[in-house]
Amino acid sequence: MQITSSKELLAVDGGTPVRSTLLPYGRQSIEEDDIQSVVDVLRSDWLTTGPKVGEFEEAFAARVGAKYAVSFSSGTAALHGAAFAAGLKPGDEAITTPMTFAATANCVLYQGATPIFADVSADTLNLDPEKLAARITARTRAIIAVDYAGHPADLDAILELGARHGLVVIEDACHSLGAEYKGRRVGSVAHMSVFSFHPVKHVATGEGGMVTTDRADFAESLRRFRNHGISSDARQRQAEGQWFYEMVLLGFNYRLTDIACALGLSQLKKLETNVARRREIAARYTRAFRSLSCVIIPSVRSNVNPAWHLYPVRMNPAQLNTDRAQVFRALRAENIGVNVHYIPVHLHPYYRDRFGYRGGEYPVAETAYEQLISLPMFHGMSDQDADNVIAAVTKLCEHYRKA
Repeated sequence: MQITSSKELLAVDGGTPVRSTLLPYGRQSIEEDDIQSVVDVLRSDWLTTGPKVGEFEEAFAARVGAKYAVSFSSGTAALHGAAFAAGLKPGDEAITTPMTFAATANCVLYQGATPIFADVSADTLNLDPEKLAARITARTRAIIAVDYAGHPADLDAILELGARHGLVVIEDACHSLGAEYKGRRVGSVAHMSVFSFHPVKHVATGEGGMVTTDRADFAESLRRFRNHGISSDARQRQAEGQWFYEMVLLGFNYRLTDIACALGLSQLKKLETNVARRREIAARYTRAFRSLSCVIIPSVRSNVNPAWHLYPVRMNPAQLNTDRAQVFRALRAENIGVNVHYIPVHLHPYYRDRFGYRGGEYPVAETAYEQLISLPMFHGMSDQDADNVIAAVTKLCEHYRKA
């Protein structure tokens, strides 16, 4: 790979981009067998509430090592289901991280409870157990840890806190399908683990989500909640020749279709290959960027094997004569489809207005946000795609490096 000269004109200033077409930060990979699996369902008797739902749930539970898996129409719906199963209600609090997508905290609000934030660890940007412990009150009912970028949270420490205070621990594992924590598969560690099947994730169903758990009571609550609060589903009633059903709780229509589950089953077979490819790309990035002083590469703790949903670097302000916003614009001009993950939840206008946040409350998360850029990371990337990213970042670092 050719390393560019510091004298080369940046594309944002009128120079030639590293790539001629945009490389997105994430993208699904759909193959002919995936398409055929969907076609087969379209020709079947069941488009929803049919046999593919149970097949997908059973295969997924087996893959992550959990007793139960309950599918949902999206990762957000799955988070809402987990918050419901945890028993959150008005007057309760649940502690989570500000360094996440808004849905992680919003699911607490959906239950009428209050999301409480605790700052993150400076290395992984995951929930800091010490800061978490300081936020626990008599009203705390649950902890929602996030596996930021695909690096598992400090689950043992968080579960220990949960056990000490009688709290339900929900793992937002939407980034970490295929990751391992101390030799255990993510999805088999927390009281409930939530996954997403959005197209940029490791397994895609279009939209979709899953909650895994070892507790039968949680699984039953989740199934009823995603089906209007009804105690049986249509396929079960048809098989039994029954029409009678009862609504036993206030639920939602959060069901995942057989169409999506068929795609999920096909994609799940490729999970290990997909995760392995993401790890290859992450290793390629890490080797290239380790020597660039303008880039702070993601940290990986010794007891985990991340799944690399994202590869978030932090631009080192001590080594650059510009800010993250300009680096972002310059990389996009080079046709590198970078993104930013995330604006801390408490800084969104809704949370500022409702809860009075003004900034400065969670300094580690806020400082990281000002520096973060997510580089393209998806299993369909070629080595040349990754080398284009490396070349563009190197080009910008040379250009904006402090004298």
